[in-house]
Amino acid sequence: QVQLVESGGGLVQAGGSLRLSCAASGRTFSSYSMGWFRQAPGQEREFVAAISGSGGSTYYADSVKGRFTISRDNAKNTVYLQMNSLKPEDTAVYYCAATLTLAVYGRSNYRYWGQGTQVTVSS
Repeated sequence: QVQLVESGGGLVQAGGSLRLSCAASGRTFSSYSMGWFRQAPGQEREFVAAISGSGGSTYYADSVKGRFTISRDNAKNTVYLQMNSLKPEDTAVYYCAATLTLAVYGRSNYRYWGQGTQVTVSS
C-alpha cells in the first residue's frame, strides 16, 4: 500500500514557476515509477511527466517538454515537478501516481493516486 500526498500548488502569473511535491508512504518507494498527471475542468486526465524508480529515466508530454522537470529523492520518498514558464493552459488539478510497470504513459497503469493539488495560471 502506498499513500501519496501532493503539495505546492497555487496561483501564479503566466511565465512564473511552481514546484510540486509528492510525498509517499512505504518502504518500497524506489520500486515504483512515479508519474504526474493533470486534469482541467471538463477534460480527461492527461499524462504530464514520469520518472523511473532509480530516477535514471524521465518522460514528458510534448506540451511540457523543456518547461517542466520531474525528479525524485528516494531517501525522502518524494517526487517533484518543477514547472517553469507556466502558461494559462497549464491550469489544472495535478495528481501524482505510482506504478510498478514500465508503461508510464497510460493512467490505467497506475495503481496509487494522490488527492491532487490545484495549479492556476493567470494571464
